[in-house]
Amino acid sequence: MGDADAREQEPEVRDGGVGAPWHGGFRPPVVALGGGHGLYASLSALRMVTDRLTAVVTVADDGGSSGRLRRELGVLPPGDLRMALAALCGDDEWGSTWSEVVQHRFRSEGDLHGHAVGNLLIVALWELLGDPVAGLDWVGRLLGAHGRVLPMASVPLDIVAEVELDGVTSTVRGQVACALTPGRVQAISLVPEDPPARPEAVAAVLEADWVVFGPGSWFTSVLPHLKVPELARALHATRAKRLVTLNLAPQPGETDDFSPQQHLEVLRQHAPGLSIDVVLADTGVVDDPDALEKAAAALGARLVMADVAAADGSARHDPRRLASVLDEIFLQKR
Repeated sequence: MGDADAREQEPEVRDGGVGAPWHGGFRPPVVALGGGHGLYASLSALRMVTDRLTAVVTVADDGGSSGRLRRELGVLPPGDLRMALAALCGDDEWGSTWSEVVQHRFRSEGDLHGHAVGNLLIVALWELLGDPVAGLDWVGRLLGAHGRVLPMASVPLDIVAEVELDGVTSTVRGQVACALTPGRVQAISLVPEDPPARPEAVAAVLEADWVVFGPGSWFTSVLPHLKVPELARALHATRAKRLVTLNLAPQPGETDDFSPQQHLEVLRQHAPGLSIDVVLADTGVVDDPDALEKAAAALGARLVMADVAAADGSARHDPRRLASVLDEIFLQKR
């Protein structure tokens, strides 16, 4: 959905070292793709495995604080970028304090209501420096972020979705509309159709050892990266291994009733020819392992099933469990 009040309670990740690999100093350069809560979960785990970490973040949010700043100032929506920076904060007092500060939202009867402090800080630096990447780098330095956060494109994007309901297909525009319109999303495209990728994001993908897709809102956070032509070409051409981390539950309004294997089938439809090396799924949410293994094989991937969900039964990845499994996968593929 958008950068709205639904994102107010972020998952807490305050255990485990940051950027301290689990095994003997191996630090692969990793690029994580996505946005929102899904990317937050991925980064919270990956920062325990490597300190050579780059987040490449969607820039199509049109809801909440991000949507307001985007419409009023013509800037990239900062909310998903802010969340990624918060996920990369350290576990010390400085990191935990700044993570809370940038995530804090104002509550008032005036114009500041609902705005996140980090969104305003990011946009202020963009206005002062005139460069989105430089502004994010400065915020990262202030927060002591263990990794770099980059927008996937140089301009704000709109997601256009084909949504099917009761045999009738309609077209909706905007990330919030895509998430809230009743029916099942069939396919997405971007406006503008050929947006310029951030060259820093392209370079990071080409230089990575691993590229991680997901978890996250499949149609509005994960797949849009494959619709930015320069970035898509880099994702096909990179020497990096490609890993897909599947969601723990369908995303309401986007992937209602989707099985794990349907997520992979949709990925294949949106990126024909893209090979995947590993598909990671939580053991507890896979009802048909054979069907999922077949869908993974169709992408060229091997299936890894492990317990990576939080112990409280929520549809949330446990950062330490996920980090441990990712670490093992990275080591096996060296």
